[in-house]
Amino acid sequence: MAAPPRGSLVAAVLAHSGCLDKEDLGTRIARLSRRVEELKGEVCNMINEKYNEFLPSMQSAEDLVLQVDELTNNIDLLKALIENEVQRDLNIAVAEFTELKQQLERDTLVLSVLKKLQEFDIAVKEYNTALLEKKYVTAAQQLEKARSNLKTLESRKGFELKILKALGKELTVQTQNMLYHLGEEWQKLAVWKFPPSKESSSLEFVVHSELHLRTVLLKEGDIAGPPVADVLQAFAILGELHNKLKNFGQLLLKYILKPLILYPSLQPFTEEQSNVFILRFKSEKPSLDHSCPIEVFDKIKLIFEVLYKYLLNVPLEQPAEDKKELTELLGDLIWEDLSDCLIQNCLVNSIPTNSSKLEQYIEVIKSTEVFEKALKDMRFLKGDTTELLKYARNINSHFANKKCQDVIVAARNLMTSEIHNTVKITPDSGVALPKLSEPRAGHHLETQKPSNLVRNDVVNLENETKLSQYTFSLPTCRISSSVEKLMELAYQTLLEATTSTEQCSIQLFYSVRNIFQLFCDVVPTYHKENLQKLPQLAAIHHNNCMYIAHHLLTLGHQFRYHLNNILCDGVATFVDMVPGFRRLGTECFLAQMRVQKGEILERLSSARNFSNMDDEENYCAAKKAIRQVLHQLKRLGKVWQDVLPVYVYCKAMGTLLNTALSEIVTRIAALEDISAKDADRLYSLCRTMVEEGPQVFTPLPEDDKNKKYQEEVPVYVPKWMMFKELMIILQANLQEIVDQWADGKGPLAAEFSAAEVKSLIRALFQNTERRAAALTKIK
Repeated sequence: MAAPPRGSLVAAVLAHSGCLDKEDLGTRIARLSRRVEELKGEVCNMINEKYNEFLPSMQSAEDLVLQVDELTNNIDLLKALIENEVQRDLNIAVAEFTELKQQLERDTLVLSVLKKLQEFDIAVKEYNTALLEKKYVTAAQQLEKARSNLKTLESRKGFELKILKALGKELTVQTQNMLYHLGEEWQKLAVWKFPPSKESSSLEFVVHSELHLRTVLLKEGDIAGPPVADVLQAFAILGELHNKLKNFGQLLLKYILKPLILYPSLQPFTEEQSNVFILRFKSEKPSLDHSCPIEVFDKIKLIFEVLYKYLLNVPLEQPAEDKKELTELLGDLIWEDLSDCLIQNCLVNSIPTNSSKLEQYIEVIKSTEVFEKALKDMRFLKGDTTELLKYARNINSHFANKKCQDVIVAARNLMTSEIHNTVKITPDSGVALPKLSEPRAGHHLETQKPSNLVRNDVVNLENETKLSQYTFSLPTCRISSSVEKLMELAYQTLLEATTSTEQCSIQLFYSVRNIFQLFCDVVPTYHKENLQKLPQLAAIHHNNCMYIAHHLLTLGHQFRYHLNNILCDGVATFVDMVPGFRRLGTECFLAQMRVQKGEILERLSSARNFSNMDDEENYCAAKKAIRQVLHQLKRLGKVWQDVLPVYVYCKAMGTLLNTALSEIVTRIAALEDISAKDADRLYSLCRTMVEEGPQVFTPLPEDDKNKKYQEEVPVYVPKWMMFKELMIILQANLQEIVDQWADGKGPLAAEFSAAEVKSLIRALFQNTERRAAALTKIK
């Protein structure tokens, strides 16, 4: 390393030290120079040491470079050798190995196929041998083994053989042959014998039908046939057992089990011979119209016991996923149809119609339990509870449903029956109320007993006039006999509810409510045309509705404390339905009244406004109209007589007569000119109405009793006095009219206004001073 220039070094020292003496400066420079020389020597030594250390490393690196170059050359030579010679030999070896491997796979496949073909051939041969010896289980097993081998061969893709199609056809033929022989054996085991050319669903057909079950050889010396287990096991192996049992089960249901349920007279009986068991039937006169469940269960149990003993009690080797016994398989196939038939055609008919007979139904429930237990013991049924037993045990619900259904059906039949068949209702008559038991516990009404001690100074405020015992009774009238029966049905149903279970009681109560709601819907619709056309039926329907409403007022109260506790808390009432029934009856009758009013007005419209009565043709037309109106009213009177209550009858007839009188008064009062002859003839027409009008008031069949109502015409006909005053005007002179007016206080002023009287005076009298004076007094 080169030393720095001396001058610069001195300058630096000088700059650093400031002003120094020349002598000191020289000493210091000399010292520094020595130090520099020392440092220079140290540096040189250090460099020499480092060089000595680096030189061997450098030599080693150069040697390594030479070795790497040599190795690289060797690698290049080896690579060229591999690419030119070894790779060619390796490709040839791989190709040869692949070819050998493929050849091995083909040979292995051919060997396995040949092995499967050999197994198929052996299985078919063993099948034929077993079939000839009637070893059906072995034969079926060999067939399945052959089928398995064939499926294995067919599943090998890329190795199709034309022979496989032929083998498949051969296997199908042999399978069908096997099934044919099994079918022949099955027909020998279970033989159905039916009568020729008879309807299969008739009782006679079933009576002449038989089922034969083979038990031993038919003849001595015959080759022993296969046992039942072998035949059924062979069917199971071939997968045909389900179909065979299904067909047998359908025959069993159609020709044995269902007929035993449907025909109470049908009885099974058995006959056991040396080689066959025979099941026959005979028909006996039944004691009941419907089959008794207990008897039906015994009959069906006998059939299952026979099948279990002679046909189906055999062990089967089922596949692992379907391990079921033969009886259980048959039970699964037919139980649903059998139980439905038992419920719909046996248990339903045995449901009591009266709650008092419910206890007797316990025997049916016990019989159902015994029946199902017997079938479970024979393994026709599983251990679970079936729908049949659930149905039998749920008798309370079924009884309530059936009772309610019967009540609704009976009620509907009554509602759709003829209305005109009537019975007479009087205040003394009424529905015979059944004797009810004491109210249920907790519902005794506490009544405060009046004190026996009465103070002397207490004033008796009770009115001495007593109400009649008939005050709140329905007045005498006629109602449909069907409605009377309908109300009796309601009372009987509620009585049934008082002795029924809680749920049944509630259902029966609401069934009675449904009866009356149904009445409001059915009767006006079903009898609509007759109610519109026939006045008598409209009156009877009015009475029917009022009769029902009258009973509904107290119906709930009568049974309230004898029904279920839930119904006792203010729910058991029919009062809410009363307005609807009253409205229903009133609207129907008012509609008929409007029809009758329309006919009256139509007839009076042909009277030519009662004008020009001096014209004979006009007078005859008016007279005819009056006669027609009276005839119509009298005809209505005959139709409604003894049907409507007296008050309703009189009010209705009075309203119609009032309509006629009001129309006549209006038309006459509107005339502008009435001659003397016109007045006489108008008076004659009015007199006809006054004389014959009261005769329409005949509410009672006895004529002598109707006089009272005929004398009270003004009570029911508001325009009666006006009409009579009009007659007086038609025959009176001016002074008499003025006297009748009596300054607005007379009878004439009570019926006519001043303007109407003046109009009549102007029409009747000529314009004179007397008429003018009379008119001035009418004000």
